[in-house]
This record gives sequence, C-alpha cells and structure tokens, in this order.
Amino acid sequence: MSDWGECHRQLISGDSRGMWPSLLRGGLSLGTMAYGTVTSTRNWLFDLGWKTVHRAACPVISIGNLTVGGTGKTPMVEYVARHFRQQERRVVILSRGYGATHGRNDEAMVLEDNLPDVPHLQGIDRVALARMAPEELESEVIVLDDGFQYRRLARDLDLVLIDATQPWGHGWQLPRGLLRESIHGLARADAVVLTRCDQVDPEAMGHLRAEAQRRMGSRPVFLSEHVPEVLMDAQQQTEPTAALAGKTVAAFCGIGNPEAFFRMLRGLGADVRLQRTFADHHPYSRADVQALERWAEELPPDGWVVTTQKDLVKLRVPTLGRHRLLAVKIAIRLRESLDSFHSLLDRVFHL
Repeated sequence: MSDWGECHRQLISGDSRGMWPSLLRGGLSLGTMAYGTVTSTRNWLFDLGWKTVHRAACPVISIGNLTVGGTGKTPMVEYVARHFRQQERRVVILSRGYGATHGRNDEAMVLEDNLPDVPHLQGIDRVALARMAPEELESEVIVLDDGFQYRRLARDLDLVLIDATQPWGHGWQLPRGLLRESIHGLARADAVVLTRCDQVDPEAMGHLRAEAQRRMGSRPVFLSEHVPEVLMDAQQQTEPTAALAGKTVAAFCGIGNPEAFFRMLRGLGADVRLQRTFADHHPYSRADVQALERWAEELPPDGWVVTTQKDLVKLRVPTLGRHRLLAVKIAIRLRESLDSFHSLLDRVFHL
C-alpha cells in the first residue's frame, strides 16, 4: 500500500541509484527551476506591497513550515491554542482543510477531539474566515494552521517548524526536493521551532541548531520533542504507552513523515513486525480497511495494530480483524526556554 510518495522520497533523497533515477532527478530539477521562479516572484510581489495583505480584527499567530510533509504543525497548533485557553481567551483555529473529503479533514477531527471548546474554521479563503472569527465567534486570537506561505492574511507572529529528522527538504524546492520555498524565506519568520529533536543524535542536533540560529540571527530558535502521551482506541479508551514495550505490532500511517512514527514506536519498545504507509491525508475506503485486516492477520493473536491519531479519526473502528487498533496520541514539548516561548506568544496582545 505504499504509494508514489515513497518512490518520490527514494528518488529525491538519492536512495534510488542508477541511470534512470539520475535522469529523473535531472528532469525534476528543471521543474524546480520553474517552481522556484513562481514562488520567489510571488513572495517578491508581497514584499513590495504589490499584493494585498488583509489584517484581522484580532491577533493572528501563524504555525507553518518550509517543507511539505509532517513537521508537527497539528500538535503545535494544539499547544498554542491550549496556552491561550488556559488564560480564558477565546481562540479560533483557521486552516485550509487540505485532504478533506466530507467536510472536515483529519487534522480538524484530531483538534476537535483534543480541544472540544476551540472552534475550527476550514476553507480556502482564510481571509474571509479571519473576518468572520471576531464578528461571529468573538475570537480574541486566531491560530492560523499551515500559514507561513499564506501571505494574504497578516499575522502578528510567524512560527516556523523545522523537522530535525529531515530539516531542509533534501536541499531542493519542489519537485526535486521537499521545500515549499527557498530557505531564505526564514527571513520572514519571528521564531523557529525545531521538532523531533529527540530523534536526532546530539552532534547532528548541535549542527542543525547552529545552522538554524545562523539563518535566524537574533531571532529565537526553540527545541522541541514529540511526546507520546497515551495509546487510545476509537472509543477513547486508553492504555499507557509503556504497554507497547515488547508488544508485537503492525504499524501503519498516512502522514507526512512516516519514518518518524515508526522510529517512535521502536523507541517505546514495540516489536514492529509489519509496517505500511499511505499518502498524507489518505481517505480510507472500505477496501483499505479490508486489506488492512488481511495484512494484520500476519500478526500473532495477541499482537496490536498501531497507527496515528490522524489515521484513527478517519477509521473509527475498534479492531482490524481480530486485532485491537490503537493510536498514539502525541503532544509537543519544549525542551527549554519555556517562559521565553510563552512570552513570545503573549506579546501579540501588546503590539
């Protein structure tokens, strides 16, 4: 069930070798030249003020990234929204709703489960949604999910997340690499948060932090980890993550960085016997569920099938065949400078 996305990853990372992969990479490089011209021109027009930027009636905090794929935006959106809810401020989340098939996408469903008191508006025109939020929902702060490249809406704080396990998108913009825009775009960011820092060895982490700080200058660079909080099933019943230690597991997911998920399971002590990947935001069909049930039959009777919360909210089934289906609920945790990070968030009310 792995798709063209895995083939693309192997191609752009250089894992695929030989004459044909080399020729394909050359072709993708030509595509990158065209893509880079379009994105740099668009950013240049915004920088010069020739494209209109609209300001909302309340502060806007953007959570974004430079690359396609999972950097941890959803848990960071949850972290920021929860921070303001603890202050009893009215928060609204805005997102485009990429991958939605029946109204709400997987990220919205996860956030609705984890933050039931925070409205989440989805749509292509986030400027219109940002106008609606203060008027109809009396929002005091807007959290813009995946907003770094959405420059039509002004923001009071731009946070950019960089996945420490694959930070620079293999060094190329799309389609030759995974960068949505040039790394020089970090000049617009107010702060960088390096995610999954616990999955990178300390020496490499030190080099990455130094490079990020060099690009950011005096603006802050924060370090964070993806923390597996609990295992949960479709009925919201939970198990401690320690229950995975020594457990025989079949793992699957449809997220931007599947390898990080599989590494996390092994780090929790799971014996990952089987693993499968789907495209990010994959809409599971009945045929997919039936195929997963057949696949899971390769496990011993007491084995578990484990996925992500983003996948579970679309499946909503307690078992796959005779095996229990569990998801890992993830939270983001700052490694240091927690007070500085919170002060950075709170400053949007004092600009």
